[in-house]
Amino acid sequence: MSKGRILVVEDDFDISNMLRIYFSGQGYEVQVAPRGGEALSLTRKQLPNLIVLDIMLPDMSGYDVCRELRTTTRTSHIPIIFLTQKDERSDKIQGLELGADDYIVKPFDIEELKLRVQNAIAAANRQTQIDSKSNLPTGRLIEDHLRSLMHSGKDWTYVDFKINQFDAFTDVYGFVAGDEVIRFMAVLMGEVIDEMGTPDDYAGHPGRDNFVVITHTSDTERLKDRLIELFNEKVKQHYSFIDRERGYILVPDSIYGERQVPLMSLSAGSVSTKTHQFSDIREITELAAENRRRGVNGQDSSAANLLTSW
Repeated sequence: MSKGRILVVEDDFDISNMLRIYFSGQGYEVQVAPRGGEALSLTRKQLPNLIVLDIMLPDMSGYDVCRELRTTTRTSHIPIIFLTQKDERSDKIQGLELGADDYIVKPFDIEELKLRVQNAIAAANRQTQIDSKSNLPTGRLIEDHLRSLMHSGKDWTYVDFKINQFDAFTDVYGFVAGDEVIRFMAVLMGEVIDEMGTPDDYAGHPGRDNFVVITHTSDTERLKDRLIELFNEKVKQHYSFIDRERGYILVPDSIYGERQVPLMSLSAGSVSTKTHQFSDIREITELAAENRRRGVNGQDSSAANLLTSW
């Protein structure tokens, strides 16, 4: 089981390769980006648990990368450790003022860096309640974000998504396969938000088969429909060829021996400040969940209040 995903942003191949080999051996998934622009692109596609960021990059400074990550809502929670040859107090202060979590100077002790990485990831998970599978914010952080938006005066839309037939899938394919579907959904959300949303859009994972997007785009229906369309098509890759071809799975049943269950699909419901005024968070989540259950997509999903997992 992976300890987490690390993105190493370093243009020195010897250093980046050494870090990739070392941290892979420690049980982490490691991606390497030699340029700041590539690092931002990789982060949008799949959120890392931590970023090791060199300040001196060929296309933009590590400070600029850090600033971009911290001012984008979806990436603002990711821990960042600056890795640099600079040892000036002013440089450290600048990095920390931009929101970096730690700072280590080359040449560095790899064991010390390992401990800093472990501590930063653990602290982030404790403080922000990040789901270990999706790497998305969970209950309390979603609640805090909603509370701040309710007093912002801005227009936004809360979209409640549910993976239908997820429990049946894990009954047949197991929890490891289910975790892969959770990670797949998180990546897909990031791709669609990046394509059709705004830098202030927010993705969350209240629990298990429930996900939320809080978006400021003017065309929420297009974003919602696009995510449903992509999920319903690409989720088939998680099934065997036989199950994909017949369009259902056979689930053990205590009465009938086994029963047919459709392949997973995505349903959604939304509420917007353009049409509603909200007095509390529960009102938002309950109305969105009810709209999903009644929803325009005609998907069947069991009644659930998102706050029960909070």
